Amino acid sequence: MGKGLFITGTDTAVGKTFVACSLAAYLRELGYRVGVMKPVETGCVERDGELFPEDAVQLKNAARASEPIEKICPYRLPEPLAPSIAAERAGVKIDIDHLLAIYDEIRDQHDITLVEGAGGLMVPLLPSYTYADFARVAKLPLIVVAANRLGMINHLLLTLEHASCKDLTTFGYVLNRISGEASLAADTNREVLAGLTGISCLGELPFVDIGERQDHFSVDAFEQEFDIRVIEPLLARG
Repeated sequence: MGKGLFITGTDTAVGKTFVACSLAAYLRELGYRVGVMKPVETGCVERDGELFPEDAVQLKNAARASEPIEKICPYRLPEPLAPSIAAERAGVKIDIDHLLAIYDEIRDQHDITLVEGAGGLMVPLLPSYTYADFARVAKLPLIVVAANRLGMINHLLLTLEHASCKDLTTFGYVLNRISGEASLAADTNREVLAGLTGISCLGELPFVDIGERQDHFSVDAFEQEFDIRVIEPLLARG
C-alpha cells in the first residue's frame, strides 16, 4: 500500500497545481508510480457539454495517471467559489466518505499519491468541514506552497500554525516565484522565515514562464531546487 501527500497553499493562485504537477512528473521520472487526486475543482468551464477540471487534467497528464478524470476529480463545479458554496449553488452534495474511499483506492495502486486542495487549509468542503479536516482524517502530511512575494510571511506562518493546531504533520513549505519581476521581498523571504519557524523550506522555485506550453510544470526546477530527502519516508516501496 502506498502513501499520500497533501499539497495545500497559503491562498489561491500561489502555484499549487504547478508544484503538484512538477513533483508528480519528477517522481515519475525517478521511477515511482504516482497517483494524483483533486477532490473538488471549482471554476470549471464547460467543454463539449461537460465541466472541464483544468487543474485535475494537468495533474493526470503530469503523473501519466491511468485513472479516469472522474475518479481523479470526483466533484467538478462551475462557479469559482469555495467548494461548499459552489456545491450548494450547483445543487451538489459533497460526500466526504466518498472522497476518502476514492483516495484509498488510488493510494493503494501507487507508491505515492499527491492530493491537491483548493485555496488553503481553511477553505470549506462542507459548511463546517475544511480541507484541514480532510487531510487529518485521511492521515495526509502536508507540503505548503507559498507565492514568494511581499506579504507571504504572515500567510505562511498562519497556515503552518493552523496545521499544527489540527495535529497535521507538515513536511515543509515551497516558496514559488509567480512573477519574473525583481522583488527584494522574494529575495529575502527564505532567510526571514528560517528565523521564525522550525518547519523546513523544501525549495525556492524560480519563476517559470509556462506561456503557451501544454505542460504546466517544470521537472528541471524540481530536480535543481526541491529537497526530496524530506519526503523519502513516503517513498519506501514494499
